[in-house]
Amino acid sequence: MNVVVLTPDAVGSTLLQRMLTIYMQFHSFDRPVINLHELTNGLAKYYSPEFGREIVSKRQVSNWGYFQSLQQVVDLLSSVDHYKTSRLAHYHLVRRNDSVEQQIPFYNYLNDNFFIIACRRANVFEHALSMTLTSITKKLNVYDVAEKINTFLDIYKSGVILDETVFQRTLVAYANYIKWSEQYFNIGRYFNYEQHVPQLEQFILDLPVFAKHAQKITWDDNFGLSWNTWNQMHYAISDVNLLTSVNQEQIDNLFLQHYQAVQSYQQHAPQDWPPVHSIADAENLPIEIKQSLNRDYINSHGLTSLGNSHQQKVLTQYRAQYLQVQDMIKKMIDLDIIISGPPIKKQQLFEKKKIIKNFQRLIEIYNDWIVLNPDLGSAITDNDINACVEKESAFWNSIFIQDNTQPVALPNQQ
Repeated sequence: MNVVVLTPDAVGSTLLQRMLTIYMQFHSFDRPVINLHELTNGLAKYYSPEFGREIVSKRQVSNWGYFQSLQQVVDLLSSVDHYKTSRLAHYHLVRRNDSVEQQIPFYNYLNDNFFIIACRRANVFEHALSMTLTSITKKLNVYDVAEKINTFLDIYKSGVILDETVFQRTLVAYANYIKWSEQYFNIGRYFNYEQHVPQLEQFILDLPVFAKHAQKITWDDNFGLSWNTWNQMHYAISDVNLLTSVNQEQIDNLFLQHYQAVQSYQQHAPQDWPPVHSIADAENLPIEIKQSLNRDYINSHGLTSLGNSHQQKVLTQYRAQYLQVQDMIKKMIDLDIIISGPPIKKQQLFEKKKIIKNFQRLIEIYNDWIVLNPDLGSAITDNDINACVEKESAFWNSIFIQDNTQPVALPNQQ
């Protein structure tokens, strides 16, 4: 079965399509399953020796863009027989500026050949915060710890004022996305970010994609830990809050502070790198090598060494399974099954509240807008924000609540 996820972005669509593709690899399908990501900004067909057939993907698209007509996209999709998972972002269709006459046959093809999931946000206010923040960082998603640090550390330290006009435009774009998705598509399932991210595995395994599989294979079946635990670790090891009181030199030298740094270097360094026999040798390495070592270290260990002792213990406990999943993801990327792994959650709401200097003003703007769009949500109060923060923080920190004797404070309580 082919699946397309409708999205305005910042609604979990990338996470959903990546994870659906990965879960489909766990099960026996009669054809390969390939994730195409976005359908309308470039696809290419090539022969895959690993799969022994032609496949369509993004691998051989050097510059993503709108160089294919919608009919050409349809022709590419229909020219191969493997299963496809993908997304369709409304803003791409807006930017492409195809005529309605060109769009309708494309939508009809998707309705006839794909199971369609439409993404939604219960908290449209936070959706607009995320999209407006993205207009500054230029990062819809981040996929490794170093990337997240490089994208957000300065913002976490200095804060940011979001553009009110962009924020309002994002709210309008969400309303237009809802109208578009309901008007043109036969939606088979709705993915509500707030409701379904904590239940992502169940949401995926309940899709008709897996209807013929009597035995549903879970994350725990494969890796010895639940999907939520892995995802919470994915977020925890990239907690930029831990770095706000650390200077850049300490960040740059995280690898050197690792007690097995010399041994690790000796085991894994390329032959053309300088020999290292002591920490002093490592400290004198060329800056490019130290940056490479630090990035690799951060992406495999995260920022665990900066957390409290209980956090370090928990994250160390799951590290082997975490890396096992990372290895599986790398193999899937190498096979062109997916173009990247599951994205890391960028911020919780409490983090957005902390770093966005005009947060309260944006609440006022949203509340004025929602009065005119009552079918998309309701007005937000400070109590609503606090309730959302507490619920979300409880989920993302549940990995650390091992027992009643060592509770970990929720972020909004620290």
